[in-house]
Amino acid sequence: MLRYKEKQNFDARFAQTEAAVEQWQEATSGAAKQLRQEFGKRLQISLIYHDAALEGDVLTYSEIKAAVDPSIISDSSLIPSYESIKRYYDACQFAYQFAGGKKKVFKLETLREIYSILAVEEKEKGLPYRKENPLHRLYYHEIANPEKIPQLMRKLGKWLEEPATRHLHPIERVAQTHFKIMRIFPWAKQSGRCARIASNLLLRQASYPIAVIHSIDRQAYYESLRNDYKGLLSVYLEAVETAALSEVRLYEEAARSPRRRRA
Repeated sequence: MLRYKEKQNFDARFAQTEAAVEQWQEATSGAAKQLRQEFGKRLQISLIYHDAALEGDVLTYSEIKAAVDPSIISDSSLIPSYESIKRYYDACQFAYQFAGGKKKVFKLETLREIYSILAVEEKEKGLPYRKENPLHRLYYHEIANPEKIPQLMRKLGKWLEEPATRHLHPIERVAQTHFKIMRIFPWAKQSGRCARIASNLLLRQASYPIAVIHSIDRQAYYESLRNDYKGLLSVYLEAVETAALSEVRLYEEAARSPRRRRA
């Protein structure tokens, strides 16, 4: 749950988050592979669950597990959200692999590739931008007029590739990138998911833990999009710190637990 208000000392927040990230980097470097994999699986389920909740969808653990675990043979017709979960998982896997290539540069085409995985049906159409303002939508911040989207997306693409942008602090860069995407809102559906997946791609590429924006912070997340990007920066500082400390705690608890004796 978010603990900080919009008016805050960002220098102190950055220092606090960086301290948590340093702990995380040290803990993960010394953790057993099995523990890291265990946390990765938990994180994967958590990310899917909370991201769906941000979009107004409530999923169960069993639904998510059945959709992403290849060892489970599922009847997709019994899981209404099966395709949505699978596409989101595939987009996250793409982002994970892209981030693994440290020399790869995140560009506008990378964002479009994420969208093409989330919205397979739009790929054959050339991934067109929205042509109208949605009448019913979850997000109530100001979004661009449809006729301005192509120009604004080109401008975003140039900004992403500017040296000054690449030299921003990773979390600052993530918050600004996410905010800019959401203000344009290029697609009527999946724009929010695209922005969040892209943000975690950038975090992972910069060797930071990925950020899970929890469902309990849904309203705060929506509100952060209605002002300037500093509100979203606060959300990301909190999410990165929480993710880092959660993983550190898992490894500390494992270290304190007595090892099982062999039979």
